[in-house]
Amino acid sequence: MKYAVTAATGHFGERVVLKLLSLVSFNDIVVIARDIEKAKKMYPTAVEIRQGDYNDEKMMEKAFAGIDRVLFISSQPNARHPRVAQHKNVVTAAANAGVKYLAYTSFPHADISEAPLAEDHRATEKMIIDARLPHSFLRNNWYLENELPEIEAAKSGKPFIYATGEVTVGWAEEKLYAEGAARVMTMLENDPLEIYEFHGVQHTYKELAKAIKEATGKDFPVQSVDLKNYQTELEKTNLDTAQINFKVAIQKLIASGALSEHVAKKDVAFGMTHEQILENNVNNENALENVLGMPLPSLSTQVKDLITNKPKYLI
Repeated sequence: MKYAVTAATGHFGERVVLKLLSLVSFNDIVVIARDIEKAKKMYPTAVEIRQGDYNDEKMMEKAFAGIDRVLFISSQPNARHPRVAQHKNVVTAAANAGVKYLAYTSFPHADISEAPLAEDHRATEKMIIDARLPHSFLRNNWYLENELPEIEAAKSGKPFIYATGEVTVGWAEEKLYAEGAARVMTMLENDPLEIYEFHGVQHTYKELAKAIKEATGKDFPVQSVDLKNYQTELEKTNLDTAQINFKVAIQKLIASGALSEHVAKKDVAFGMTHEQILENNVNNENALENVLGMPLPSLSTQVKDLITNKPKYLI
């Protein structure tokens, strides 16, 4: 069995490969990266490295030659290289190369989410289905690392400000999502599910602030405001306009409920009802815990782990 991880020089890809090395023989792992030299510096010489650029379909097809199972890590949005076009190259290449199974890192509830960030992922999921590739969609919720700037600021006593009210987020550390991906990839006795809604225990920002206080022993003001006042507070900092707009957009996204565990009942893009999705994925509740085979660490434990210096192999 040959396993390949695309975009393997990124943070998520590296964590997946490091976990795979503990689950299967290094001889069965293929690292696919756009920058070969960077990959060589990151991984043991015994691990096979192949060049793969999402902008080059034929290069990706060559990289997938002889591969049984692929973890397709979604690319970052890029004005010069549209993500949907890149993903189409990867999906086409995987199908042409005869890949037997593809796991794709997607967005929470991508098939029914109205969040703008879900659009490219919904299109990619449809591409994979239309290509008739056996697959799993790993719909990762919010990485706790996304909150690191706010965590560091709160540690120094600055106000912890949010504009999401009591709406919840399924935060978990990136390494937990990465381990989940590695374990789904290596499921052999039981077929993987088609959809994994991976998320941590749902928490509000108020509860995140409490977890930061518990993890750091620091006290700081916590303020719940509306989006307008949130932006006003950001404008008092040294952030530029682009950074402010991005942070406001993320708060708006979260306030919409896009990262909550449950979504509105409605027909999905592929013609299935919400009930049918749940019926076809009855084991999807607590999907991340089930795949990892253990309860997730508490939010405060994860915050403490995130801000603690540790060797690279424990990242």
